[in-house]
Amino acid sequence: MKALTARQIIKVLEASDFQIARQKGSHIIFKHSKTGQIVPVPLHGGNKILPIGTFLAIVKQSGLSQKAFRIK
Repeated sequence: MKALTARQIIKVLEASDFQIARQKGSHIIFKHSKTGQIVPVPLHGGNKILPIGTFLAIVKQSGLSQKAFRIK
């Protein structure tokens, strides 16, 4: 699985009913409207690809499948 940029991750989360709950510095905290899942996304240079470990942690915390994060 290929890691994505922060902006690409944000698009996937917003398409999956996550909404911005708050922002603290360079981290945007997303909350799912129905389940209440909370997912922080670091925005350190929005067009830089996130480290794979950080990306996989976001995927796991979101509860979405890895397929949802495949962008063509």
